[in-house]
Amino acid sequence: MTDSDYMRRALFHARRGEGATTPNPLVGAVVVSPTGVVVGQGRHPRAGDPHAEVFALDEAGERARGATLYVTLEPCNHQGRTGPCTRRIIQAGVARVVAAMADPNPRVNGGGFAELREHGIAVVTGVLGPEAARLNRAFVTVQTLARPMVIVKAATSLDSRIAAGPGERTQLTSAPANRRTQRLRASVDAIGVGSGTLLADDPILTVRDCYRERPLARVIFDRRLRTPATARVFSTRDRGPIIIVTTAASIGRQPEQAHSLEAAGATLLAGSGDLDADVRRLLSWDISTVLLEGGGAIHAAAWTAGVVDRVHVIVAPTVLGERGVKFFDGLPVPLSQLIPVRVETLGPDAWMEADVYGHC
Repeated sequence: MTDSDYMRRALFHARRGEGATTPNPLVGAVVVSPTGVVVGQGRHPRAGDPHAEVFALDEAGERARGATLYVTLEPCNHQGRTGPCTRRIIQAGVARVVAAMADPNPRVNGGGFAELREHGIAVVTGVLGPEAARLNRAFVTVQTLARPMVIVKAATSLDSRIAAGPGERTQLTSAPANRRTQRLRASVDAIGVGSGTLLADDPILTVRDCYRERPLARVIFDRRLRTPATARVFSTRDRGPIIIVTTAASIGRQPEQAHSLEAAGATLLAGSGDLDADVRRLLSWDISTVLLEGGGAIHAAAWTAGVVDRVHVIVAPTVLGERGVKFFDGLPVPLSQLIPVRVETLGPDAWMEADVYGHC
């Protein structure tokens, strides 16, 4: 077994925390004895709980002495909701630490590695670093860009249409693709839609058919304050907050509408109308990932604002014709900025996932 093999196991444990650790990162850890035996492993389950290293070292006990600790993110060296992991690693007698990546949090960012080395612990970094960075892209985005990671998901026809016509609810995807959508929803902090999608589809924006531990925020981007207080999403207030991102001008022009929405259970965010700035304000709700599900206008606006970090596109084997609503509202998306990650076949549909880089 190589360092990469053990790090893959640590990454497996880290992924188990998807949808549950915000605002903290996804972290997994594995303790391996000098003879190559895994004697401890763990993950960070949620903010406020011990970090992955602590769970792994607790399981290892005395067997951690002289062992190698594999961890997907640099161990912290400061007091937060929990104590510094570096101190726990030093006390356990670990001889070597192998980390996938440095912590982008300015409070750590190399300080954890430095403290371990000062106490005679050998430190190796960068093992499966790209995989770890992709897994924690939301945390990295929050720490370096001060905004949530934005994931666009869209279902299109073969001729790149997302609906049969303006304002028409159109079912494109198959049951297997719909189940995959629910798993994606379960892994994020918030689902976002534009007011056009809300008016056309009246979605409830919940996670179905799979487990989710934390409340799921629903974000409606509605500058004109068109959301009706009778929308079905308000029947799901127990699932998580419902945030309507609008403008102070719209609230001022429609005070009765604003009041009725608040009475229905919405929190009105009087934004600036600048999508980049409005997305940043969502950090106040411990939202590190926003799954922007529709429609074409909000997708195009997010792309133009430069806040799209990942794209999921489901292509259904059907043609909707010229009257159909265009993918990304007809905005050309430069393929040079998309790095394909995977393509899956789900029933009759093709699910494509890509990361966005070099977006300005």
